[in-house]
Amino acid sequence: MTICHKVAVVLAVLTASLVAGCGDSGDSGEPTEVVLVTHDSFAIPKQVKASFEQESGFTLRILQGGDAGETVNRALLTKGNPQGDVLFGIDSNLLSRALDEELFEPYEATGLDEVEGRTILDPTHRVTPVDQGDVCLNVDRKWFASRRMAPPTSLDDLTAPRYRKLLVVQNPATSTPGLAFMLATVARFGEGGWRDYWRGLRANDALVVDGWEEAYTQRFSGAGGSKGTRPIVVSYATSPAAEVMFATKPSSKAPTAVVSASCFRQIEFAGVLDGAKNVAGAHALIDFMLSEQFQAALPESMFVLPVRSGTPLPDAFRRYAASPPDSLELPAATIGENRDRWLDEWTQTVLR
Repeated sequence: MTICHKVAVVLAVLTASLVAGCGDSGDSGEPTEVVLVTHDSFAIPKQVKASFEQESGFTLRILQGGDAGETVNRALLTKGNPQGDVLFGIDSNLLSRALDEELFEPYEATGLDEVEGRTILDPTHRVTPVDQGDVCLNVDRKWFASRRMAPPTSLDDLTAPRYRKLLVVQNPATSTPGLAFMLATVARFGEGGWRDYWRGLRANDALVVDGWEEAYTQRFSGAGGSKGTRPIVVSYATSPAAEVMFATKPSSKAPTAVVSASCFRQIEFAGVLDGAKNVAGAHALIDFMLSEQFQAALPESMFVLPVRSGTPLPDAFRRYAASPPDSLELPAATIGENRDRWLDEWTQTVLR
């Protein structure tokens, strides 16, 4: 997920909000537009958007700005007078803060009975699960094969001397995959060991950058078109499928691979913002996000997995996306209680 120029984003969103306040109601005075606040990685096909508008009778306007963390922070700053009606993109690692701040209004969506039960983390339905996936280490197959060197198979391997200067990671304070990777190390090594593990990564010259885009597309050697030199990166379990789908030449094998033992599970949610101007439109949009059509579009649009049971996956996902059998996880409450402290400790350990 990209990190945008914050000033430009804020100005753009504020301008859009002013426009939204004028002329988004019909002759009856009822809102005719529903506004979705989300991160830069949100994308759906035009026909899916058109289907929602035709079925609901509402025009959908999408406000994007920054990564998920920035989107949530901006929503918290405008709590009670939101810039939109629905927020999408808050993940399980950031969820507790938004719930504690009462950012959302409860709504039990139509279609929730079709959703995988383990993805429903709030029994009061202030948020609705929309997609899921794993943040994992990805490796450049060709780089390792050309050197007859075995790629890492676990988090533990990365502190070994043979992997010195090979890893690029994202800052967990500025990147959601970076945060997920930090949490993976907490889950794996515990309170007593995760900081020592990061000291080992630092001693092994791991490179830390602000966001996923720089890490994957500029620093990682395995990304298509990249001039990067580092063959290990924090990315997603679906990244190998994306490499195949966007390759300039057809390939029967993904150029990258996932280190399954490193994966950390994430769930993304949508919620009706407290103070939303179009509550009926917000409910309709969240219902639509659980529909068969929207859920089926998620893999090829945003390279995440649906939460609706039985949703068919594209062939590239079935063949190339990793399916970690035992992803690392932490309870949302544990993350909420400790996240800020862990981030401070990570900064002191890695950047100071």
